[in-house]
This record gives sequence, structure tokens and C-alpha cells, in this order.
Amino acid sequence: MNEGKKLLSEMNERSREVFRRVVEGYIASGEPVGSRTLTRSMSETLSAATIRNVMQDLEFLGLLDSPHVSAGRIPTQRGLRMFVDGLLEVGDVGADDRRLIDTASSGASQDIVSLLDTIGGTLSGITRGASVVLAPKVEAPIRHIEFVSLAPDRVLVVLVLTNGHVENRLFTPPPGQTPSSMREAANFLNSLAEGRTLSDLRRTMAADIARRRQEIDSLARELVESGMVLWENSGEQSERLIVRGRANLIETGTESDDIDRIRVLFDDLERKRDIAEFLELAETGEGVRIFIGSENKLFSLSGSSLVVSPYMNADRKIIGAVGVIGPTRLNYGRIVPIVDYTAQLVGRLLSERSSG
Repeated sequence: MNEGKKLLSEMNERSREVFRRVVEGYIASGEPVGSRTLTRSMSETLSAATIRNVMQDLEFLGLLDSPHVSAGRIPTQRGLRMFVDGLLEVGDVGADDRRLIDTASSGASQDIVSLLDTIGGTLSGITRGASVVLAPKVEAPIRHIEFVSLAPDRVLVVLVLTNGHVENRLFTPPPGQTPSSMREAANFLNSLAEGRTLSDLRRTMAADIARRRQEIDSLARELVESGMVLWENSGEQSERLIVRGRANLIETGTESDDIDRIRVLFDDLERKRDIAEFLELAETGEGVRIFIGSENKLFSLSGSSLVVSPYMNADRKIIGAVGVIGPTRLNYGRIVPIVDYTAQLVGRLLSERSSG
């Protein structure tokens, strides 16, 4: 049992109900919830003074906070975490929301990135948050790799894939390369690469180079490493992150410090050259995960929440993720099933396309 659920189990029914109503009231309005408001909605008849005492106890436990001396209470990050883990009631996807998502995904003629862009835009619209979609990087196994010298400071890397695609990239090699060192480097890579995707190759290459350090010439090793780095840091990773609905996070009446935090969030997203971390958020298990505020370092400065779910290919391998970013007062009960439904739909669509 995690800390939040343990604490929840130790609270009496009255404290749990006060806590739940404060959180639900805050999520609905974005405003602090006062004791007088709760006296009108509580199932048990309690005085405002009694409710204030309960709220003070919850504040002492670090679950509620008072933004101003005379105002009501709002949940802390810890309180929201406890609510999400122990009290959140998740419904089904509404019929209208389901229809909009299904319609967005029906563009059979669209390429994968355009399709995911359309789905992301729809997800942003129905959740009133910013949607993030991590598009899969379609990779076929490698058939052959070759280095071609074009000039002393210019080498062409040729990557032939089993699906017939050929990728060519230019880079500056380490000084002192010779035709024989390039052949040696290509032979080394080909001995590792055949049948593997580029991602698979990256994972095994460093270990294999370390094991065979004595066997391969240092220049060849540098050429192999620099050639592979070219693919790894080519900028393609950043293009896999599709973000839609930035304006939804800046609503009328948003305070200036909130707007500054949102700018920080989007600067982080747009500056990130490698967003593999985003996928790793979802890789620890199937289903929707919720990250509140600083629980996710990508959003730690913005005070935002992220609801994210992985999607899988036909082999049940995680290949991407779908999520919604919003303020910590997101309507989690509504958004969790929407994100879950969208992720499952995307996985099914991509599996059908790859087998079609």
C-alpha cells in the first residue's frame, strides 16, 4: 500500500468526505473551497466550524493548502496524488467524445504523422488541454551499411533497409581516415547490424565496441561511433513529438505567473532534442499513468499535470504514447478514459496499417 492510500485508510469517513469535496470543488472551479460551501453539500449535517477544524487537520497532514489567510483550501500536489490514487472515480468515454475521436481516426488516406496530428488536435479540443502524441519511428531491419568517402572531410553513410528504403547522410569523419579503415568500419557494423533495426544496433554497438576494442583499429572505431551518432542526433526525434492546443492552457483570467510557467513548459518541449524520456514515462506498465507537477521532471517548473498512456503494435511492443497536459486541476475522471481509449485506438490503427 502506497503512502497516500495508507493515509487515506487511516482517515475517518468525515475527513475523507471533506477532503474529497474540497478536491472535486477545486477541480471543477479552480477556486479555493471554503467551509461554508461544504456545509451546503455535505451528506452529514456539520457546522462550518467543525468543517474548518477538519480542513485544518488535513492542512497539517500536507493534503490541503490555504492560498490566502481568509480564503478556503486547495489540494496540494500530495493531496492531488492521494485523491487520484485512492478516491478518483473514472467513468466511461462519453458518446460524443468517442464519436469525435473515431471520426478523427477515420482518415484512411492520411500518412501516419498526419493522422496522429489530426487525432492530437481532436484530443486537445475535447479535453481543453494540450495534447501530446509521440509518433512511432517506423524502423525496418538493416540489410547493409556502407561508408563512401567524398572528400577528406566528407563521408556519406549509406543505410540499406530490408523494406527497400535507402537512407544517405553526410558527416565529417575523424581525421586520418583511409579507404581500408572505412571498409573495416563498415564490416564491423554489418557484422552486428543484419536483421537488427537501428535502435537495436545502437543498444548493442557500445557494448560490442568495448569488448572488441583491441580487434578494431581506433580510427575505424571512431568512424563507426561518429557515423552512428549522426543518426542518433539528427533531429528526427524532436519531430516525433506532436503537440496541439497550446492556447488551451492560457485561458482568460490566467494569472501572469501561470502564463510564465506554461511558457517554460512549452519551451522545454520545443527545445528537447531527444524525447525518448517521454515514452519511458509510459513504459513501466500498460494503462494510463498520471504525473502531477514535479513528479515528472519535464513539467516540474510549469505546475502542470500529464495524463499519458502508451500504445502498442500488433506484437504488444510499446511504440509510442498519447497524453494530455493541463493544469493540476484537470478533470482526471473524464480525461483518463479519453486518453486510454485514444491510445488503444491509435495502437489498433497502426497495427492494421502495418499488416495491411
